[in-house]
Amino acid sequence: MLQRSDQASAVVPFPTGRSITATPSDPHLRCPVLVVLHRETSTPGRIGNALRALGYPLDIRRPRFGDALPDTLDHHAGAVVFGGPMSANDPDDYVRREIDWIEIPLREQRPFLGICLGAQMLARQLGARVAPHPEGRVEVGYYPITPTEAGRAICPDWPARVYHWHGEGFQLPGGAELLARGGDFPIQAFRFGNAFGLQFHPDVTYAMMYRWTTRGCVRMDQPGAQPPDVHFAERAVYDAAERAWLKHFLDGWIARTPHATMLQAAE
Repeated sequence: MLQRSDQASAVVPFPTGRSITATPSDPHLRCPVLVVLHRETSTPGRIGNALRALGYPLDIRRPRFGDALPDTLDHHAGAVVFGGPMSANDPDDYVRREIDWIEIPLREQRPFLGICLGAQMLARQLGARVAPHPEGRVEVGYYPITPTEAGRAICPDWPARVYHWHGEGFQLPGGAELLARGGDFPIQAFRFGNAFGLQFHPDVTYAMMYRWTTRGCVRMDQPGAQPPDVHFAERAVYDAAERAWLKHFLDGWIARTPHATMLQAAE
């Protein structure tokens, strides 16, 4: 298990002095981003599109269906673990293996991003509790989010509401920096060193939202869930701000990759 340190105690803003938008021919942008998905039909959505636009290939793996995860991220620019219908508390071997594997990017201090389930797995790896809402409430739809001072220092212009699809939340891990708060689920975003956990779903495209709202009927019947028409009505209001925030966030997140490591791996 990773030995925690004070590496997350000081807020370090994302780099703003240079643009990292580049073509895939740039030697320091040839390393792929490791993408971990949990369903056969899942895609990296808007996050995958944004990373490709920055020049990063995607190394997509599905451990649930037998794909191995690397022993090091020396040949990757970073890693993103996405969401899924399962729980970080499930006893399945692949869930436990993924949680254990997160120790690698933490130890190597590489850019790591957990989305919803991925954030809950990161929280579990760091020793925090993951659990359903005590009253059985869920967040399915758009809900308000409030960045902390640390969150604004890292990435300004947070959207007023963000898209959610979950029934569990997590405690703030020891040594982590709270970046954003919510209502029924107070911990919405946190940072631990170069690792970030987001309880919400900035990755969701319009097509993904359509699939989720037509196939996720069980979740949408639970307390707190919004009906499908509200999802699309609020997307028209809040999606542009969430999309702009995501681009800014990913620019700074991936820039944390050690330049020397990327050059070595690209050779």
